Amino acid sequence: MISQAVLGEWYPVAMAALVDAAGRRTLLLGQEIRVFRDAGRIRVTADAGDLAVTERFGHVWACPGTPARALFTIPEADHPGRRLVDCGVVRVKCSPLRAVENFLDIAHFPFVHTDILGAEPHTEVNRYDVKIREEVDEVWATKVHFYQPQAAKSAEGGIVTEYMYRVPAPTASVLYKTCPAMPGEWDVIAIFVQPLTEELCDVWPWMALYDDVTPQAELIAFQQMIFLQDRSILENQIPRLLPLDPGMESPTQADLTSVAYRRWLKRRGLTYGAQMVAA
Repeated sequence: MISQAVLGEWYPVAMAALVDAAGRRTLLLGQEIRVFRDAGRIRVTADAGDLAVTERFGHVWACPGTPARALFTIPEADHPGRRLVDCGVVRVKCSPLRAVENFLDIAHFPFVHTDILGAEPHTEVNRYDVKIREEVDEVWATKVHFYQPQAAKSAEGGIVTEYMYRVPAPTASVLYKTCPAMPGEWDVIAIFVQPLTEELCDVWPWMALYDDVTPQAELIAFQQMIFLQDRSILENQIPRLLPLDPGMESPTQADLTSVAYRRWLKRRGLTYGAQMVAA
């Protein structure tokens, strides 16, 4: 049985611009749903009837139960001059929580995204700050610095990139990083994860950038390439569900954000896609 903590969350189910009368049939938490446009209004239906729906960040979000809270905000989405980029979807055979945790991982950059987001011998993850911000109930990692040969599609040459990671919801994460085109500002890259089943998910990347030069297709292709490089790693992780028992895996200094994320999930009662105790 799926807990109320899981049913009360918001999940992405489609790109809003692509929803039409024919609709999209998909899964949400193992249940078949239909996303379609009816008399100009987007609806999401399941066997039991209509689900609660909201539109934000170019996506349709649905809540399969009674919403526990409003969908989180990303203020940068409303900043003048930013390009908002919907990057499509990537299906991954992994726990939806594993997909978020991988997005938070810095140490894999030189080995998985070689000569793009990282490169040897620049493999050390320096100390950074992580905390659960109680006033907003979110996980934040700040003061993260890492050398990157190509930090963004618009970047020319390697730079030391500064990052901030934010987890505003169990199946969503927002990354703020150095903006090569506009020093002093942040590029924003997010992933919104749709849990199809406990071991299968659709990942919807989204960006809010200061980049007036790069063609839209190239921005999307760059982000898709990065995530496709992650997919083979994600699909071979064992155990397939995300362990929430601190004794099941041994973290290092580079894993501080992952540790905080797992502790935060456990505190919120999130069990779908998670492994609570050792097998």
